[in-house]
Amino acid sequence: MTPRADPPVPAVTVRPSSGAAEHPQLVAIWRAAVDATHDFLSAADRDEIEAALPTAYLPAVVLAVAELGGRPVGFAGVRDGRLEMLFVAPEAHGLGIGSALLAHAVREHGVTEVDVNEQNVGAAAFYARRGFEVVGRSATDEAGRPCPLLRLRRRGAR
Repeated sequence: MTPRADPPVPAVTVRPSSGAAEHPQLVAIWRAAVDATHDFLSAADRDEIEAALPTAYLPAVVLAVAELGGRPVGFAGVRDGRLEMLFVAPEAHGLGIGSALLAHAVREHGVTEVDVNEQNVGAAAFYARRGFEVVGRSATDEAGRPCPLLRLRRRGAR
């Protein structure tokens, strides 16, 4: 019996966000990704951040959306040369979505810096493999929660 090959993964497309009408889809991706990777945040913290996403966080950045087969599966937000957010739906982890979004942010927006939760070991390793190194640390996140942040910068960037 011949082993069956996995079906090919559709090509990743990265495009600008279509605006506020798309925010509910992005919030759903955010929640699924955070539920899968941010076990250091309490449920109340997740709910609080989720409620602020469409009104405070998403409008404050230039958003890029990654699609597989025409369906959004991840997004990144950039402001002033900093990657402020990058989230991938758990079912799309390991398919190159995060890499495509990061490459887009670097190429199109000159991203040189990102902060990552220290407890999110997978994300810290992701950025390290892509040339980012730790240049600072804070004991709390931007809201004062006891979630240490690592400040990362691309090697060679000033």
